[in-house]
Amino acid sequence: MKTSLNAGRRRADLDHLASSPVDLLVVGGGVTGAGVALDAASRGLSVCLVEAHDLAFGTSRWSSKLVHGGLRYLAQGEVGVAYESAVERGILMTRTAPHLVRALPQLVPLHGKAHDPVVMAGLRAGDVLRRLARTPSRVLPGPRRVPAAEALALAPGLRRAGLRGGLLSFDGQLIDDARLVVALARTAAGFGARIVTRARATSLSGRGAHVVDTLTGASLHIGARAVVNATGVWAGDLAPEVRLRPSRGSHLVLSASTVGLSSTALTVPVPGARNRYALVLPQRDGRVYVGLTDEPVDGPIPDVPTVPQSDVDFLLGVASSVLERELTRADVLGAFAGLRPLLDTGDGPSAELSRGHAVLTNDGVTTVVGGKLTTYRSMAAKAVDATALTTTRSRTAGIPLVGAGPTTGPPHLVARYGAEAPDVAEVGEVAWAVRHEGALTADDVLDRRTRIGLVPTDRTAAEPAVTAEVAEELAAQT
Repeated sequence: MKTSLNAGRRRADLDHLASSPVDLLVVGGGVTGAGVALDAASRGLSVCLVEAHDLAFGTSRWSSKLVHGGLRYLAQGEVGVAYESAVERGILMTRTAPHLVRALPQLVPLHGKAHDPVVMAGLRAGDVLRRLARTPSRVLPGPRRVPAAEALALAPGLRRAGLRGGLLSFDGQLIDDARLVVALARTAAGFGARIVTRARATSLSGRGAHVVDTLTGASLHIGARAVVNATGVWAGDLAPEVRLRPSRGSHLVLSASTVGLSSTALTVPVPGARNRYALVLPQRDGRVYVGLTDEPVDGPIPDVPTVPQSDVDFLLGVASSVLERELTRADVLGAFAGLRPLLDTGDGPSAELSRGHAVLTNDGVTTVVGGKLTTYRSMAAKAVDATALTTTRSRTAGIPLVGAGPTTGPPHLVARYGAEAPDVAEVGEVAWAVRHEGALTADDVLDRRTRIGLVPTDRTAAEPAVTAEVAEELAAQT
């Protein structure tokens, strides 16, 4: 079956679902929900995924765009989570999505009396995990100490006074977290899964869900033998027994030339904190993301979280502590925040809560919560196992996602579309998003199929043309 998602396929899928139940209904179109849909469909189950908004609308598009090896979890004593992260990182980089993940050099600058032996010991422990996960050193080289001259060559914007060198290590970086979700959903569609966005589930049971088509207002009941709730920080809305303590992770968008970085990221210790770092992450588009915070969030969960000024000032201050140029609010081009769906353990600040995940089943509804973007595949496999719909084991560790494979074409398109780059070049990115990636609005293109929307001025400049082209493409499908 074709992997293309578009308005025509959505209409056909809704018509089919109105009278035909499926084996598994997945609610939530983030990385976990898309991963569940792929896992189940690849095991031979009939699958439907419904999403209230768009693919990657929630937390999955607000990450640091990293595929972590679990070093932070190791420092917190969560060895199992750290090892699982290292394994899943290796699978993404070598088998399932090598076109979407690259090795990112990361430098810990050493100024003054930095405790570099302690930090280097942690980096070496992380490298042990990399080897245990069987990720080759040609994919992720081991850590090493570099002298001041090399540190400045890697990151020219570093503060020179007191610089003793740096500790260089490597981790995985996604070209785009939202693109990973789209690739998962399309790969699932290739196995026959029905992917329906703008379809809000208002109630769940072990036999399906009541769903409202938000484009037309029509409602229907989608029958299923089992249901997986993969709605992240909104999981409690559909499963009240699930208790979460959301944590806000904020990022700033700056120009790489302002910060003084090219392709090497900085890992910056947060003054006064233990085992806590800020990240200064260069991107292929000439931007830099500075993140991230870890602040508890109380009250109703917004569809799109905002970044408070306190987070802006905190991140600018931490980044400036190792840079030659002091960053100010005027340097900020944009900002974004995501909410982590942390399990409520009843105590401890959010920075200390477990990043592990849980699969909970109640009255036939399986809810998967917690975890990290890196470990989505493992979480998805466990959620499908918990439904007891099949005895077939998960296959997704060996299934390449859409776009994996030999690549040719314009480098900027290859980096985002992999093997599909030549086809994208023929029709253009907006048309491709509408014809094959399920984009139904200009917002879908600006904010999730591309990163244009992360900088408000860029978004404003591009919106009229994108809106017109999306309308033209949708009209051609009716």
